Amino acid sequence: MNMWSGFEAAHIFPLAYQHHWMQRDFDRWVTLPPRTGPECSIHSVQNGLLLLSHLHNRFNDYFFSINPDANHKIICFRHDTLGIAGTFLDRRLLDDPQAPSDELLRWHFRQAVLGNIRVAGAPVFEHDFPPGSDVMGEVIQGPKAAERMEFELFMRLGPGDVGDGEIGTSER
Repeated sequence: MNMWSGFEAAHIFPLAYQHHWMQRDFDRWVTLPPRTGPECSIHSVQNGLLLLSHLHNRFNDYFFSINPDANHKIICFRHDTLGIAGTFLDRRLLDDPQAPSDELLRWHFRQAVLGNIRVAGAPVFEHDFPPGSDVMGEVIQGPKAAERMEFELFMRLGPGDVGDGEIGTSER
């Protein structure tokens, strides 16, 4: 219908954290340089999605994300008032050579998971750890990944008092 009012371009990896993008070599995840404007690859069409403005805000706040490892399923981490949870990205988008990078979508999804499993009363996501860092990715790629992941999840989801400090023991 050629009616585009109300749509906005959303960066998958936040533009505000371009210094993290450059420090951590995230440009390896895009194959198409930006057509116009700044030369940094963070501006590539592969680091973006065209979303309705209210969805753009929710995407930026990690209220929902897209899991590329589950056939690009949309996962909502907050109450879904729009009926998007459980739907999938359109195959026509994914078959396009300009499609968003699966690595960037995976990065966003990981940040959304970590940001939404915090303990009740913890600060909002942006204050838990600096946006632009991939905590889950570092855990997975680091030594003793399974043990570190278990520890991270326990610390975020486990009981507030762990007794003498041993993981999994609240009483002796």
